[in-house]
Amino acid sequence: MILEICANSYQSAMNAEKAGAHRIELCSELSVGGVTPSYGLLKKVMHSISIPVLVLIRPRSGDFSYSNAEFEIMKENILQCKALGCAGIVSGVLHANNTIDIKRTRELIELSKPMSFTYHRAFDEVSKPKESLLKLIEIGVDRLLSSGLQEKASDGIELLIELRKTAQNKLTILPGSGINLENCMLFKNAGFTEIHTSASREIKGNSHSYFGKTSQTVSDIQAIKNIIESIG
Repeated sequence: MILEICANSYQSAMNAEKAGAHRIELCSELSVGGVTPSYGLLKKVMHSISIPVLVLIRPRSGDFSYSNAEFEIMKENILQCKALGCAGIVSGVLHANNTIDIKRTRELIELSKPMSFTYHRAFDEVSKPKESLLKLIEIGVDRLLSSGLQEKASDGIELLIELRKTAQNKLTILPGSGINLENCMLFKNAGFTEIHTSASREIKGNSHSYFGKTSQTVSDIQAIKNIIESIG
């Protein structure tokens, strides 16, 4: 079973490889659901680790319906990832009514080639998941990261199983959100071949800050090792 670690920093990426993770999704600012990492972070990670690096392409927090300028930024970031030799892109676009923007998503997929393309948890905002899944298959998505339209993937596992059956191996369903040592076997036993988690712990730092009290986290080596040992 493949373990993908959502790495929110250089240290998280290093910890993921050291612990034996199979690949990472590199992003920044997990507290807002993740945004595109800086070019400096991406370049340093690519020069430092050997496991596959997938990169989140999300220009800001909030919804997944983007202005023309934001969409151009997303495309430029994909080209940077391609130039650095990244393994894949993690992205997706919705219309304002939370249906999948097929035209723009297809454009991102085509631009990403030959890198793989994972449609991210924007999918968990749609109202017709099976219909939406078939559209993603049609435009060539390789992998779908989803919590089954629930806050935690363990609560959405029934829908995730239905989606996997609907996909018929035409794309990979990647369960993610709230997966940990206690529930990771739930997904292996249900027949999934990959799972996604940050396996993170809070870093205790200086609590006196003028810029908010959002906690800093890092992917934890021992937590990752424990999950890998559990899923075999």
